[in-house]
Amino acid sequence: MEEKPIFTENQYLGRDRGWVSVRLVLALFCFVAYYINIERESESQLFLLVGSAILVVSIIMMYMLHYRIVVVKGSIRLSGLWTTRLVKIDLNSIVKIECKPYSKFFINNSVYNLHQKGRIKFYAGGKDAVWLTDRDGLVYIIGTQRQVEFEQAVHQAKAMT
Repeated sequence: MEEKPIFTENQYLGRDRGWVSVRLVLALFCFVAYYINIERESESQLFLLVGSAILVVSIIMMYMLHYRIVVVKGSIRLSGLWTTRLVKIDLNSIVKIECKPYSKFFINNSVYNLHQKGRIKFYAGGKDAVWLTDRDGLVYIIGTQRQVEFEQAVHQAKAMT
């Protein structure tokens, strides 16, 4: 029987402000180029088509689930988009829980289960993350929109074991 989750959060692929603004600037460029080239019918229609396609794809990406965070008694489960594997982090091996910014950069790429320099990263958008360190020194960086609630849920789930 599935136990009741303490905390659940969905991270969506297209909701990061940095990449939304990049896509909107590209679409705006296409619409301005369409307006400037209105006399040349065939070239201007291509700009209108590409700008519209960028907007449609951007809207679709805002509702596309990148990964789901579920905190249950004794573990954190991260399930990703379509073909990605379920990642289960055992809270018995976690020795340190910290709330820190995800990165010092303004625009970050969305990642799921990225192993890099002794860290495993999960990120879809926002500035905040919860950093979990296990006994072996491996650091899990989990990006979240609700940092304080997620940290409290991890402490609560760890205390239940």
